[in-house]
Amino acid sequence: MKTQLFKRKLDGSNFLLFVTIVLFVIMYIAGCIIFADAGFGKFQTFCNMLIDNAGLIIAASGMTIIMITGGIDISIGSVVGLVCMMLAYSMQNMGMNAWTAIFFVLLFGVVFGAIQGFLVAYMKLQPFIITLAGMFFCRGLTAIISVNQIAITENRTFLAIANKDIHLLIGATVNRRGVKMYPFIHPSVIIALAAMAVIWYVCKYTKFGRNLFAVGGNEQSALLMGINVRKTKFLAYMLNGFLASLAGFVFCLNTTSGFVEQARGFEMDAIASAVIGGTMLTGGVGTVVGTFFGVLIKATIETYIRCNGTLSSWWNKIVLSALLCFFIVLQSVFIMMKNQKRQ
Repeated sequence: MKTQLFKRKLDGSNFLLFVTIVLFVIMYIAGCIIFADAGFGKFQTFCNMLIDNAGLIIAASGMTIIMITGGIDISIGSVVGLVCMMLAYSMQNMGMNAWTAIFFVLLFGVVFGAIQGFLVAYMKLQPFIITLAGMFFCRGLTAIISVNQIAITENRTFLAIANKDIHLLIGATVNRRGVKMYPFIHPSVIIALAAMAVIWYVCKYTKFGRNLFAVGGNEQSALLMGINVRKTKFLAYMLNGFLASLAGFVFCLNTTSGFVEQARGFEMDAIASAVIGGTMLTGGVGTVVGTFFGVLIKATIETYIRCNGTLSSWWNKIVLSALLCFFIVLQSVFIMMKNQKRQ
């Protein structure tokens, strides 16, 4: 009885999530063993993985929502770069209050997402083409604002948020001087985890979340069920626009600067994290929990390279692409098995 119940749980999208979690656990344990001398096993190393990828956690959560509906958004990286530039220029060059600047960039994300959502949902234009145009628009607008890097050095409120250490009461270590050192995270991690938790709740327990899966699974069936497909897609892109701008804000907390080339390729990391996390490219299947572990897998690979000290940073892209191909093949096999069962 227990075996049958276990098989049922793994027959659905949980199987892909299970594979992702197991892969991360194996990679993390291997890192703790191989790079024990480099401090890989310290809890602070794990916290640093969260700090460095806080923006990606948010952006990939937004990408998961879009991919569940069967769409795609390749403008996320450009939105993140533009938001960083807007924050840096408004606070450093215009002397704008930090909270006002943050409000305007988040508002921009909502409006930008709504425009893309309207074109995709109501005008029925291809998501790839629309978001490609959005990518060019945001990257070009970033260059128009400034072609030079702008560092945020004078806004005390923003810098205080960016540099705030939130110490944790677990995983403490003692340094060579005998001082007890507690691991820490930054507010960016709190924002990222809170955003991910909200999106998880929305997708799992709300009507809008159920509609996302229905639309991604089969639009015609969703229409017959009385679901407003256009409205669902529109709201999905608008929410994704907000999350992209929020990711830009969090990304800027880590870099405290803005420049034209910032976050280039960020959208590909978000897509890869979502796919590795079990989100189907065909839509209808996905979870932000899996996406979170997809981000952690990427972060683990980066930490491997950093601890090794001799490998090129490009190995991160190579290994990530190999994992991406593996999970795409796994998804294809999963779909074939599912279709055979239906027949």
